[in-house]
Amino acid sequence: MEPGNSTQISEFLLLGLSQALELQPLIFGLFFSMYLITVFGNLLIILAVCSDSHLHTPMYFFLSNLSFVDICFTSTTVPKMLVNIQTQSKTITFEGCITQMYFYILFAVLDNFVLTVMAYDRFVAISTPCTTWSS
Repeated sequence: MEPGNSTQISEFLLLGLSQALELQPLIFGLFFSMYLITVFGNLLIILAVCSDSHLHTPMYFFLSNLSFVDICFTSTTVPKMLVNIQTQSKTITFEGCITQMYFYILFAVLDNFVLTVMAYDRFVAISTPCTTWSS
């Protein structure tokens, strides 16, 4: 038998923001309130665009998609962090870490893609004058 390391890693240890137990409720409240503001703000944008027929233009369509992607983007990491703060658990499984990284990167790329499409839409709108206006 060959000598070697046969240790299996099944979890990662997360360091967290602070080791002080008295700061944990403050950190939890701060991040939970920021998360709620982010989610409800983006939901408000989506509902405003969907409910008003004057906002059914390409730019507002892209804006509502950007809001949806931002909700998903922040929802990949913040809930796990909040659970870790509440339970004082500092571990994440290997599979959980890989899944979280996959969705984090996916939504980051989608965020950049939607911003690129929005910039291109504005570029086309500025560089090609509208010929349907009646004089």
